[in-house]
Amino acid sequence: MIRLLLLIGVVALGLVQPAAAGAPAPIPIKVVVLTTFEVGEDLGDRPGEFQFWAERYPLTHTLSVPASRGPVRYSDDGVLGVVTGMRGRARESVAALALSPQFDLSHAYWLVAGIAGVDPRAGSIGSAAWIDWVVDGDPLFELDDRELAGRLALRPLCPRRRPAGGEGLRRRLQRHGLAARPRPGRLGLSAHQGQPPCRTATTCAPTAPASPASPRRWRGRTCSWARPWARCASGNGERRTRWARDWIALWTDGRGVLAMTDCEDQGVMDVLALHARSGRVDLGRVLILRTASNYSREADGRDQGVKFAEGGAVAGFEAAWRVGAPVVRALVAGWPQYVTTPPRAGAR
Repeated sequence: MIRLLLLIGVVALGLVQPAAAGAPAPIPIKVVVLTTFEVGEDLGDRPGEFQFWAERYPLTHTLSVPASRGPVRYSDDGVLGVVTGMRGRARESVAALALSPQFDLSHAYWLVAGIAGVDPRAGSIGSAAWIDWVVDGDPLFELDDRELAGRLALRPLCPRRRPAGGEGLRRRLQRHGLAARPRPGRLGLSAHQGQPPCRTATTCAPTAPASPASPRRWRGRTCSWARPWARCASGNGERRTRWARDWIALWTDGRGVLAMTDCEDQGVMDVLALHARSGRVDLGRVLILRTASNYSREADGRDQGVKFAEGGAVAGFEAAWRVGAPVVRALVAGWPQYVTTPPRAGAR
């Protein structure tokens, strides 16, 4: 019986070894670009977040990654582009990438490049913000807005006390010279895509900088939770935006002013932080770029859905490409240095 088991083991080992020896080597990746959705095909039709990256970089090779929800494409120079899926679904795709034996991600930079709702006090449609704080808005209890205007977590905000617990509610990203301190500047998008900011008072958050009438780029903070509210009617956008401003001010000790609202960054950072423990991901190489496709609240009485359809979405896609692509190209071009040493803050 023992001889039979040994014989079976030897045969099995013989079957496994050739397959392992013939397995393709992992593809070395320099930059992972995470987008959250695509409208149709990857190329040649109405664009979503992914299409400009696929067409313009270009990402010429396609690959199937088990458990990843969306398309995966990569370039000859080591840039991997992914459609993760929106809201909570992004977690699954990012985890699939981090665990995939198809890629060598040991030195990879991660760039989230997605559209978002901009606080109209901070920027206008088509604006771009490099995010230096991700504040998680999911771990909250909520009452129906018709019964209580606002959220339960607002109660401790006035005395400036945080609710009990709160692990993972905020994460400060490291600043890199190529992206985290962008020079002030306009993006040069069409004039109709921008409009003057709303002058709305807030209760606890520091005063946000006045935004220009046309799109701009700057460094800001995002409040991220899986339930979007940008298109709420009947004033819900105003109440939720006021809450987001206060929430960010609270969790950043008054250093943060709301720039963008989105649905995926908290989940992406959760997954990357978990895999950083095993060394699969370097959190010091994570960058988040959010661009404005709509407002987080009604701006000047306009309906957010109409504004999104009028060109806000494409303005956001275009801004993500124009602001994000130079950083990706710079990382690839400087790879002999950046493979071991991330660009330091303040470098140009």
